[in-house]
Amino acid sequence: MKKLLYLLLAGIILSSCASFRKVADCSLTEDQMKTEPFTSKDQGDECIAEWNAKVMELNKKLQASTSAVNDVQSKLDAESAALKKCREDMYRLLGNITDADISDFGQRLGRLEGKVREMAQLPNDVLADKRAEVMALEAELNKMRGEKISVLPEFYDRIIALARDIKGLYREKTKKGGEYIVGTWAANRDCLWNISGKADIYGDPFQWPKIWQGNTDMIRNPDIIHPGQKLMIPAPGAKTSDEMKAERSYWRKKRAAEAKKAELAPAAAPVEKAAAPAPVAEPSSPKGK
Repeated sequence: MKKLLYLLLAGIILSSCASFRKVADCSLTEDQMKTEPFTSKDQGDECIAEWNAKVMELNKKLQASTSAVNDVQSKLDAESAALKKCREDMYRLLGNITDADISDFGQRLGRLEGKVREMAQLPNDVLADKRAEVMALEAELNKMRGEKISVLPEFYDRIIALARDIKGLYREKTKKGGEYIVGTWAANRDCLWNISGKADIYGDPFQWPKIWQGNTDMIRNPDIIHPGQKLMIPAPGAKTSDEMKAERSYWRKKRAAEAKKAELAPAAAPVEKAAAPAPVAEPSSPKGK
């Protein structure tokens, strides 16, 4: 009888412990579960049920996403078909051109673009000697522009840009030395900067020190030249070290003079900044008077 009572008491204790079992944590990783295993079969069943529910939810989302992708793909296929038909209609209007015709035209246009890029790297004087070649490039482009295929979107903008680039290749022959007679400022706007910038001189106003240093017997101050002076124009080319040295010296003296003028200005009166020789970023050229 006593033994039976012990068995009954043990059963009651075990059933009480089961009712207070540990709640399953289904967020644990596999390694964490190995260190904290489930204390009962029910905990494992709970996690399995929870994971199955998550899998079902994810499957529903996957199906919805797949359906959306299929819808987008259908629309894309429809747009692609419409675009293809549009291009086919356009090809018929342009004389039943083919993909081979388009490829050939693109290659010819690319070769012409390459020639223009190479020509653009040449110095001005060399380009002036190649005027006939520039005209030939322009004629070749105009011939291509006469082909119906040139109106295709992939070619139209390239052709317009190429025509502009070819126009920019035309150069006037620069004087190789010689003389220049200074005109008046009122009528000719002649100063070393403007004279150097003339197309038949250097075509580059920043070359003004060459004219100054080639005429130091007449020009002591490059800010002052006089109408009627016959200036010797040195041959074009990069500025020499002496010319660059003279230019730097000019600007040092110019800045020093402006600083001294500012120091001597009355304190009460606003200091008027000396006008730049020309309305361009330094270094500019001296203007004549």
